[in-house]
Amino acid sequence: MRLSAVVGDLRKVLAAEARTGERAAMSAIRTETDQVKGELSQQVTGSLGGNARGIANAWWSQIFPRTGRSLRPAGLVWTKVPAIIDAFERGAVIRAKGGRKFLAIPTGFNAARGRRGRGEKGMRVTPGQMVASGQAFLRPFKSGRGYVWCLPLRAGEQTGRRRRTRLIAGGVAEIGTSNRKGREAWARGMLERGMAPMVLLLPQVTLTKRLDVKGAAERGLRRLPGRFAAAWDRESGRAA
Repeated sequence: MRLSAVVGDLRKVLAAEARTGERAAMSAIRTETDQVKGELSQQVTGSLGGNARGIANAWWSQIFPRTGRSLRPAGLVWTKVPAIIDAFERGAVIRAKGGRKFLAIPTGFNAARGRRGRGEKGMRVTPGQMVASGQAFLRPFKSGRGYVWCLPLRAGEQTGRRRRTRLIAGGVAEIGTSNRKGREAWARGMLERGMAPMVLLLPQVTLTKRLDVKGAAERGLRRLPGRFAAAWDRESGRAA
């Protein structure tokens, strides 16, 4: 058994120890909360791909108390898109609502990027515009479970110094506006096809379970005691 003596005012010594514990607790909960948040973001990009970076960045965190210190702090991690996270956490079947037969899902050609062409549900061209154009046509899937809704393509007037090939879908919107390498050859190939798949029409979409939010939280809780003990040792050393 090891005995140690307290030298000085006991109340001051205990108060100092309490402050050390508060600093250690705040440090541990802050570090662990950041790690859980980072793990959840990595789960999204790892499971859903780089195009889901917006969903990954929708994870937020907060430490309580917001000011000051406490021996009983708390860390909260939440998402700004809970419906999407819940669907990929549980796995879900998404069906069309309101008596509609099909879900309208924009393809990569029709997905809005940045401020350009932002329309209904992130589409450059909405279903209403597809119908109003009078040029849209359907191509069935080989499986017979849905359709690809297409618009004819034509070359638009070349503008700017680069004089690049412009692709106009059904006279409604321009597609393929990026400046990536090989873009001109790709654009000429699209014109030869004469059409752009703009919308997928599906009766339902099945999302498989790809995220483990509960598991990330439980792993964080298991790490927390060890993290707290290590933080207390560091803070005690600084106090000494």
